[in-house]
Amino acid sequence: MGFDLEMKKLLIIGHTFPEPSTTAAGSRMMQLIGLFNEEGFKITFASTATSSERTINLEDHNISNQHILLNDPSFDQFIRKLDPDIVIFDRYITEEQFGWRVSENCSNALKILDTEDLHFLRKTREEAVKKNLSISKVNLFSETAKREIASILRCDLSLIISEFEMALLQDTFKISSEILYYLPFLVKSVSRKASSFEERQHFLAIGNFLHAPNVDSVLQLKKMWPKIKKQLPQAELHVYGAYAPQLVLQSHNKKEGFFIKGWIDNLERTMKSYRLQLAPLRFGAGLKGKLLDAMRFGLPSVTTEIGAEGMYGDLPFGGRITSSTDQFVASTLELYSEKNVWKQAQQNGFEIIETRFQKHLFTEEFIKRMDWLSQNIQKHRQQNFIGQILQHQSLQASKYMSKWIEAKNSLPQNASPTCFANTDEVREEYR
Repeated sequence: MGFDLEMKKLLIIGHTFPEPSTTAAGSRMMQLIGLFNEEGFKITFASTATSSERTINLEDHNISNQHILLNDPSFDQFIRKLDPDIVIFDRYITEEQFGWRVSENCSNALKILDTEDLHFLRKTREEAVKKNLSISKVNLFSETAKREIASILRCDLSLIISEFEMALLQDTFKISSEILYYLPFLVKSVSRKASSFEERQHFLAIGNFLHAPNVDSVLQLKKMWPKIKKQLPQAELHVYGAYAPQLVLQSHNKKEGFFIKGWIDNLERTMKSYRLQLAPLRFGAGLKGKLLDAMRFGLPSVTTEIGAEGMYGDLPFGGRITSSTDQFVASTLELYSEKNVWKQAQQNGFEIIETRFQKHLFTEEFIKRMDWLSQNIQKHRQQNFIGQILQHQSLQASKYMSKWIEAKNSLPQNASPTCFANTDEVREEYR
């Protein structure tokens, strides 16, 4: 099942170019790209960002690259010429920046928002941790929530990676299921072949350190590690991840067995050598790629309720879910030392991957949904009238904000008319 007319065109507008070796978001994007590639789409990936040394070579995947500019009419010319059938925004900020231009220049293009995770949920939880508040007592109805949900309403469909977030959007924010689509991480194949308990040693922690929950997680581990090390004097903790800040780097201590290792070039080989992953995540949202990868490679994990959120459904988790420091330490010691407990956790992880994240479980229905939407786009939009109102109002507001900045940027550097005096007040995302 798939689009059976002439080759369809997909434009992905990314906040950054994908780095699947460093971020779960990068892996997620490459999964989506692979899905559309298999359906025969001609894919263009566009971003205002510059490539990094760890950016994947998209041309190796038959994908065209395009650098685009914010607040610049060159994007209008680019998208009119491309004339895509589908446009995917990789988070709500890119929809805010370019959604109105897509609607104005390619009104029939299907607009899809890949939320990755709900940013407002992650930020709310981070605020709760910083203020030492119960998560249940913080305000979900924040300014970020208003912006992100407005973006969801403006799009024809939003991809939601977590069942928890699907329920939150429908039950708390009353978003219609017609414009939401549950599409988790997509695993191509599953193998239960993995190195044994005896072949593995030491602890692993991993995460991209541009992501605040991962920095906080390492700081929590630094506090807990002496209790673990005291009971397991031969064990070491190895922390991996790109872009580590000084706060993380300075926690390296060879005498304590606490090692900051940096970026991993082979995730599978690395994970298969460790006995246990530690992920004391206190805030975050979406699905945690590190936990999914660990289950794929037979590595049990000790984490928190937020860490495991949306991962396991009604199945036993591939490790332990803890709610206190003492529980985290006790679970870590048990799983590391008890072979039978460890083996059962490993098998639980394999079961979760097989029943909840295999790609073939989702691909056919997703493509059917894309087909239906492409053939019934006007009918679908009429049923989302609130979204159309927001589209109309935000298009006008975003359009004239952008035009204002375009005009300001076109002035000579020494020109400073009073009408452009408040440049610093322009929202950061539009610069």
